[in-house]
Amino acid sequence: MSGRRQFLRQALLAASLPATAVSLAGCDSDDDLGAAQQALRRPLASSTDAVTVSHELVRCATLAANGHNTQPWRFALAPRRIAIRPDWSRRTPVVDPDDHHLWTSLGCATENLAVAADALGRNAEITFDMKQIAIRLSPAAIVRSPLADALFLRQSSRTEYDRQPLSTAVLGDLQRAGTRAGVRLLLLTDRARIASVRDFVVAGNSAQLQDPAFVKELRQWIRFNGREAMEKGDGLFSAASGSPTLPTWLGGAALKLVLREQSENEKYAKHLDSSSGVAIFIGDQATPASWFEVGRAYERFALTATVHGVRTAFVNQPVEVPVVRNQFAQWLGLSGQRPDLVVRFGRGPTLPYSLRRPVAQVLI
Repeated sequence: MSGRRQFLRQALLAASLPATAVSLAGCDSDDDLGAAQQALRRPLASSTDAVTVSHELVRCATLAANGHNTQPWRFALAPRRIAIRPDWSRRTPVVDPDDHHLWTSLGCATENLAVAADALGRNAEITFDMKQIAIRLSPAAIVRSPLADALFLRQSSRTEYDRQPLSTAVLGDLQRAGTRAGVRLLLLTDRARIASVRDFVVAGNSAQLQDPAFVKELRQWIRFNGREAMEKGDGLFSAASGSPTLPTWLGGAALKLVLREQSENEKYAKHLDSSSGVAIFIGDQATPASWFEVGRAYERFALTATVHGVRTAFVNQPVEVPVVRNQFAQWLGLSGQRPDLVVRFGRGPTLPYSLRRPVAQVLI
C-alpha cells in the first residue's frame, strides 16, 4: 500500500493537481469487471450445435497470448470450417515493424483453438497461408487433456517469481511442449546464463524507452483502469501487471513520470533475477510461416506451464531491437537464425486477468 500511495502522490505532483481534486471512486467498476473476466473464462461448454461449438472455439482462441493484447485477429465461420485472418488495423509498427509478433500471436490463437477442438470432440486440420489460417473441423473422439482447463487460467504474469528451481520432470514437460517441427526451444536455468539474458533485456529496454515513437505506441495500448479496459476489451490493463489503477485522464501524466529508463531497467532486472529460468524459442526461418509455428510452440509451452502452476511472461526486448537481437543471436551461438521469443518462467502469484473482445466483435 505504501508503494501505491507514493505512486499516487508522484502522479498528482506530475499532473500539477492537488490530491483533493482527485477521486478514484468510479475509476473501476469492480463488480462489472469481475463479471466480465468470469464470463470470458468460464469453463468450456459442450454442445452438439455447430454454431455454438464454433463460437466456443473462437472464444478459446481469443484467450491466447498476443503482443500488447492487441488481439490482431478476425474469424470467419463456415460449416465445419473456421478461418483466422490477420487484422492489419491492429499492427504495432514501431515495436513490430515486420509483423513478427502479429504472426506469432496468430499461432498462439490457433494452438488454443486446436486444444479446445480436441476437448469438444473435433479434429482440427490446420493449413497456413499468408491470407489466413484455414481450419477444417471433423468429428473425433473427445480428448480432454489438462491443457483444456489451462486455456482459462494461463496469463502473462508480469511480476516477481520465487526464484526456486523447477524439478527435472517439470522442465522435461516444458521442453517437450515447446518443441515442434521447425521450432527449437532453449531452456536456460543456470544463474549466470539468466544474468546474461537480463543484461540483454536491459539493453533492449533502454533502447526502446529512448525512442519516443515506441513510448507513444505503447501508451496507445495501456488501459489504466477497469472501466477503460472493459470499454476497449483489449490492451495492457495496468492491474494485470501489478500496477495501481488510475482515472484515464491521470494515467497519461502518471505514465510520463513512472516510465523511466532506470526504474524500468531495475524492474526487469528484478524480474529476471527472481525467475527460475528463461525459455528462448527459435524458428528455422525468418518467415511468417515459421513465426506462426513459433507461436503455436510457445502457447503449448505456456499452457503446460500453467498446468504445473508455473507462471510465464515475455521479456522480448532482446529480439525486438535489431542491434541487440544480432548480439543476442551471437551470444546464443546461432548461425543464420533469429531468436524469436524470450520468456521467463517461475512460480509466483496470480494477477488480475486481461480482457478480450467478445466473440461477436471478432467475427467477420
